[in-house]
Amino acid sequence: MSTSVLALLSLLPILAVAIFLVGLRWPASKAMPISYLVAVILALFIWKVPGETVAAASVNGLVVAGTLLYIIFGAILLLNTLQESGGIKTIRQGFTNISADRRIQVIIIAWLFGSFIEGASGFGTPAAVAVPLLVGLGFPAMAAVIAGMVIQSTPVSFGAVGTPMLVGVQTGLSADASITDNFLSLITAIGGQVAILHMIAGTLIPLFVVALMTRFFGKNKSFSEGVKVWKFALFAAFSMTIPYVIVANVLGPEFPSMVGGLAGLAIVVYAAKKGFLMPPKEEVWDFEEKSKWDPEWIGKLEIKDISHKNGSMSMVRAWTPYILVGVLLVLSRLKTLPIMGWLQSWNVAIPNMFGSEITASFQPLYLPGTIFIVVSMITYFIHGMNGSVYKTAWSQSVKTTVAASTALVFTVPMVQVFINSGGGAAGFEQMPIELANGAAALAGEYWPFFATFIGGIGAFIAGSNTVSNMMFSLFQYDVGSQIGVNPTWIVALQAVGGAAGNMICVHNVVAASAVVGIVGKEGIVIRKTLLPFVYYALLSGAVGYAIVWYSQKGIFNLGSFIAAAIVLAATYIIATNQKRANLLLHNSSADIKSVK
Repeated sequence: MSTSVLALLSLLPILAVAIFLVGLRWPASKAMPISYLVAVILALFIWKVPGETVAAASVNGLVVAGTLLYIIFGAILLLNTLQESGGIKTIRQGFTNISADRRIQVIIIAWLFGSFIEGASGFGTPAAVAVPLLVGLGFPAMAAVIAGMVIQSTPVSFGAVGTPMLVGVQTGLSADASITDNFLSLITAIGGQVAILHMIAGTLIPLFVVALMTRFFGKNKSFSEGVKVWKFALFAAFSMTIPYVIVANVLGPEFPSMVGGLAGLAIVVYAAKKGFLMPPKEEVWDFEEKSKWDPEWIGKLEIKDISHKNGSMSMVRAWTPYILVGVLLVLSRLKTLPIMGWLQSWNVAIPNMFGSEITASFQPLYLPGTIFIVVSMITYFIHGMNGSVYKTAWSQSVKTTVAASTALVFTVPMVQVFINSGGGAAGFEQMPIELANGAAALAGEYWPFFATFIGGIGAFIAGSNTVSNMMFSLFQYDVGSQIGVNPTWIVALQAVGGAAGNMICVHNVVAASAVVGIVGKEGIVIRKTLLPFVYYALLSGAVGYAIVWYSQKGIFNLGSFIAAAIVLAATYIIATNQKRANLLLHNSSADIKSVK
């Protein structure tokens, strides 16, 4: 069977998702069973994978889905605990004191706090922490989910203390011992390249977040209302990405996102309190009152305005649970401390299921869900709660989590069948690799433009930048060598694209949606995050093309032209928006004078 035909067949499960989930807006609970069925049929009858292997992959998918539901439950429980204790009301007031402007709030929470949590834990944890926190502050559930998904791009390559690089890329490349005798040194060098690419593409991500929010959830449905805070958005972007790039190139891939997010938080919150680059008070942007919201935006997670039993709570006390989450995630992920080993020592495993080579396993104590639950229990005492309200937090959390289970039960098994489709009697490679082979055969010297999208598709399917890197890193390295360019830059493009793919990753969207109770609207979310994903992958690919072909084609090549066009387009949008805003302000002033 030809490479192109195999590539087209491999694309069918993804097309099923695109058609039913994104195109027809079916809920994931209905669309994903179709995609799973397509993947199973291909695996059994085209790839001729043994039925035992398909069954084992499906069961492994159910185990992974269970771990995701555990994380979702822990995140919801922590939010509900803070709501019932009155902590959320205090946190909301604290952000209002910094700025009542929702554009500023979403940048601080989603971009900066989310980047720190991603650096500490990965696993989609930023969505599980930042998304419900935004809802608790009064954001529409869908707006919070979209913000949480879009920021899962720049920090992802160095999430979970560098796991996508140290485990994903290194495992992928180490399959070919001829590449180097020092993989750690190679991965560190690639990590520096990845950080540079992320800094370039990530500069506009905070602006994307606020522009999407004002366009889809504002009263005037206007991108320009979000673009008005471009100075603050760029300031917040550089406050995170500059230390991020420095750490990646000086210390290695473990801490860029964590340090970048934390440094950015300190810089931006201090600057915001001082009024630096903040919008004028008369231009503060907020959502309309909740009664006017589109029902599509609203989740089942109900946020109540509950005060502490003593009437008030200090800001430090209210924030202590989230501080504990950050500290415990960091301590439990540092290899230099024994805590990681202790938590990973309890490993529940089902080896070689049904006689296959697939082993299902999980480490209950090491999962972020355990940390959320432990912090929730600590919060019970710190916030002086009583048993009845804490029981309410648990019961509500269970109900919300159960609602997410149907979608994940089919989403993750489809992923596992798809990526475990190699080794069949037909002799074909895994479906993702065959898909990439078809793209490489068509691309030739233009491969850098495709490299990021392949990485993104890998993450879209697998739900993990780490898994995408494991699948494709060696493939990307080989393609780079074949077209005669520095292959490490092609691997870097893979890692960047794999990170950007988290914006549209199905099971991450399902998980984030479940946390705030908008299960069934996953396709709508993906439609809205598709544009920032395409921007991110295209700009990174263009910059990558310009870099790898610079020595042969000079600085003026197709990549540099496309990158320049994207930058000029962004500049034009910002400039024309500023002109419109000034004109509107002038007209308003003239109207006021005429009335007087």
